[in-house]
Amino acid sequence: MVVCRRLTVVERPVSTQVPFADLLGLQLVHMHGGQAEVTLPLRPELLNTWQVAHGGVTMTLLDVTMAQAARSLNMKGQDKGPGVVTVEMKTTFMRPGEGQLTCRARVLHRSSTMAYTEGSVYAANGLLCAHATGTFKYLRALPAASGLRVLPEKKGPE
Repeated sequence: MVVCRRLTVVERPVSTQVPFADLLGLQLVHMHGGQAEVTLPLRPELLNTWQVAHGGVTMTLLDVTMAQAARSLNMKGQDKGPGVVTVEMKTTFMRPGEGQLTCRARVLHRSSTMAYTEGSVYAANGLLCAHATGTFKYLRALPAASGLRVLPEKKGPE
């Protein structure tokens, strides 16, 4: 079980600053000191045929929350530090996600270029739905949305 104490008081969740995550409705509650918490109020379009959270939605919630925990180790004031990319992720599903989902994640170990994390997703009733471990690589480059590409453009045929 991941224990994530609130180190920063946030009156209301804010954007994750990840366009896809924001489209899904993920809301950053806090990120600080190698820990993060993100919530997701489930909507009908995020459910599977059994009317519970789609596995891909749950995995995205885990991925984003673990990434935010990794990024939090490099924060300076309002600057959320360098970006990270997912290198590897393993997810185990225990039970269906229903209601508002809450994900709590923490960094288990960090090297100069990588962060090793774990995260857990809880349903509205507090029961554990899924658990994951993930490896993230720190990037020095600016996000692509800044107008600068993270990866160089390819020349010639693909």
